[in-house]
Amino acid sequence: MVELRKRREAPSNLPEPPLKKTTSATKAKSEPESNAKAGPSVNGTSKTEAIKAGDTIDLEGLGGEVETQDGEETNLKKLVNESKTGVVLFTYPKASTPGCTTQACLFRDQYTPLTATGYSIFGLSTDSPKSNTTFKTKQNLPYTLLCDPKATLISAIGLKKTPKGTTRGVFVVSKTGKVEAAEPGGPAATLEVVRKLVKNTGLSSSENVEKPGVERDPQDVEANDIERRGAANPQKEDTDGVRAEVAAEVADTAQKLDEGKD
Repeated sequence: MVELRKRREAPSNLPEPPLKKTTSATKAKSEPESNAKAGPSVNGTSKTEAIKAGDTIDLEGLGGEVETQDGEETNLKKLVNESKTGVVLFTYPKASTPGCTTQACLFRDQYTPLTATGYSIFGLSTDSPKSNTTFKTKQNLPYTLLCDPKATLISAIGLKKTPKGTTRGVFVVSKTGKVEAAEPGGPAATLEVVRKLVKNTGLSSSENVEKPGVERDPQDVEANDIERRGAANPQKEDTDGVRAEVAAEVADTAQKLDEGKD
């Protein structure tokens, strides 16, 4: 005969198992990412998406500090405040490379008409002050080059490559913080963006805009148009003048030859 033994009851006063320690890493995993860095303030609200043309942005602290090719610290807000109309930033991947040289020289050759309405032009890259100084000196660039080795400003205006590098492009912001252009593009395309913008700005602020019901003297209109064309393209005006002189000399020579034949 088998004797059944009664099981012992588990003691009721056993200590509770120790709680797992919550480390900072575990806590960070369990908590939602609510403290992620927000993007620049756009139209009065904080956004993480890219800045685009038409946005009004808060320039305070945007992009942090950068250096000029001379090693002077500055920032976007300061540059905008010092300008008359606003700031043009054209970005380039690396100083003294063929594409970047082409882009820099296009802005150099059009510097006078591009700044005629009060815009201040700057080149922006991750190059060192030394590299940008060499670039500026060699190409005889009339504008300041900004050095942004950590790409903080380049990233803030949406022209940073992922994971590393700079997208060639252009960014224009007015004195009031309105973004007037923000787009990537090739050397000629970035120049064209600014040329169109300057042209529109010049037309909107021109004193020669016709007023309804006010007649203008045709001679004044023609004179003003000639003056505007000359200011917008001084090189063409000089070229036309030379051509006119050459044509006049040819005509005089032809006339003398004809007179000799007689």
